[in-house]
Amino acid sequence: MTSVPLSVLDLAPVARDATATEALRATTELARRVEALGYQRIWVAEHHNMPSIASSSPSVLIAHLAAATSTIRVGSGGVMLPNHAPLVVAEQFGTLEALHPGRIDLGIGRAPGTDQRTALALRRTMAGLNAEAFPQELTDLIGYFQGDHTLIEAVPGHGNEPEIWLLGSSGFSAQLAGMLGLPFSFAHHFSSTNTVQAMELYRRNFQPSARLAEPYAKVAVNVVCADTDERATWLAGPAAHAFLTLRTGGKPQPLLPPEEIAAHGYSDLERSFIADRWRDQAVGSPDTVTRQLTELLARTGADELMLTTMVYDLEDRSRSFELVSEKVAPHLTRR
Repeated sequence: MTSVPLSVLDLAPVARDATATEALRATTELARRVEALGYQRIWVAEHHNMPSIASSSPSVLIAHLAAATSTIRVGSGGVMLPNHAPLVVAEQFGTLEALHPGRIDLGIGRAPGTDQRTALALRRTMAGLNAEAFPQELTDLIGYFQGDHTLIEAVPGHGNEPEIWLLGSSGFSAQLAGMLGLPFSFAHHFSSTNTVQAMELYRRNFQPSARLAEPYAKVAVNVVCADTDERATWLAGPAAHAFLTLRTGGKPQPLLPPEEIAAHGYSDLERSFIADRWRDQAVGSPDTVTRQLTELLARTGADELMLTTMVYDLEDRSRSFELVSEKVAPHLTRR
């Protein structure tokens, strides 16, 4: 039995009455704190047209976070490849790897990370915004790092390849990651229904590669840990409300204060939706979170867990990671 590596996915959440500057400063401070706590990596995600998330430009933010830390791996969770030309991604992440050798992760996703109108504004063409184009674009991206792409050399991408991951919330990405011999990260934090099936597909289709001799799979999971179950549930309220708003067609908005959410009157259907949202995640005291993450590891056989903690205040966010590091992590093991 060995301990399970723990990592962090941060979305640079923007609280109401806060600015993007304050949100990015909080993410920078969080990176320093989780590095000191011994977390393996911190990733930031690409989202667009969402007032509650300030991490719309992962490569820029990764450069800043890597410069503000010294040992923790820093990466993308992920870069949404349909939004970018593969050459640009190779140049950006080759630059990051050249500046911070051995510390950069390039997590790649195949969704646009936004609505179709915004995706069109990013790419300026509908070409590439489909699943059929993704495998070829991923192959092109890897080719730029290896220096075998016809006629074009990515500088400084060639010779400065970061650790490449494939992200997904379905069986498509799981199978592709396996066939290419890449590490795989499953987005359990927003799509928990297919987690076990995707992990099985990844391992079944895995082909050893120059990057990876054996399959390596990570699961991203929502975690809010506090001194009591009641406190954790209260802190998780704003994220649940934001998710409910999006899923019911509401306009995205910055995170609301937990006391305001606690006073909000939900219908029975809305309460059921929120309960279902947290059912397979980890919200509670250290004992509760230990049990929930242990069960998740048993179901998935994950080699690593990536924790995302979407709460209103930085101190509560930091406290959650501190509690997990000190009181939960020692009990999380894998065969």
